[in-house]
Amino acid sequence: MQSQLPVLALLSNAFIWGLAWWPFRVMHGAGLHPLWATAVMYCGVLALLLALRPGIWRQVCAHPALWMLALSSGLNNVAFNWAITIGDVVRVILLFYLMPAWAVLLAWRILGERPTPQALARLLLAFAGVLLVLWPAEGGVQRLGAALSLADALALLGGFMFALTNVLLRRMHAVPGQARMFTMFGGCMLMALAAAAAGHALGQVPGFPPFDATWAGVAALLALLLMAGNWALQFGAARLAAGTTAVVMLSEVVFASGSSMLAGAAQPTLRTLLGGVLVMGAALLAALRR
Repeated sequence: MQSQLPVLALLSNAFIWGLAWWPFRVMHGAGLHPLWATAVMYCGVLALLLALRPGIWRQVCAHPALWMLALSSGLNNVAFNWAITIGDVVRVILLFYLMPAWAVLLAWRILGERPTPQALARLLLAFAGVLLVLWPAEGGVQRLGAALSLADALALLGGFMFALTNVLLRRMHAVPGQARMFTMFGGCMLMALAAAAAGHALGQVPGFPPFDATWAGVAALLALLLMAGNWALQFGAARLAAGTTAVVMLSEVVFASGSSMLAGAAQPTLRTLLGGVLVMGAALLAALRR
């Protein structure tokens, strides 16, 4: 049983994120936009971290390069949370999981890791899957741009930023773990506040709503679950091979897709499912290669 704890920890994290679409939609229905919800939750998480680790701020200030990590992780979280709230959950998850393909390109540019022929083949496989997912029902390349919804664009942006976050974490491996964690949570709060303020000024995001026990309770519970999920991820990833971690984390797609289809929050077409097979196949091959 003890040897299975790291895997169970990773599955717990994947389960939390796989079902995160539901509480975000509950909060949205109660009047709290996902951008404001993200800001509220991570504000509470940061306050709790500062109370438990008051010296963590000095570690963050000692590494100015962490602002890049704050930006990428913040935009990743903002884009993903918004997308799963307003879009078809299966479609969003599949587009988000283009991240292994983005990681190949980013590692080439930032870390100087030239892609192997196998990596380029996985890249083509993943992009072919995304093209199938996004291809409009009427067909035609000229209609492809019009078929791209806000949720689709946010999912693609979220996956790209998540890949960038992983590359930056590898580059900043010498920075203390708790400083990186605090930076990522801080970036989530700041980017959510900035996006919500900008969206409100443009008339695309409603203002912060009056206090409501429904969204406040859900936000508090989800914030605690996300903290527990982060701890579970660190516990499991530190004790398993990187390839094993990546394979187990793909279970998030199963949790998100299964729960959303059962709840009627997703109606994937045959083309979406075929594209998803290609995207997930590329991700699985990358995980097994690692």
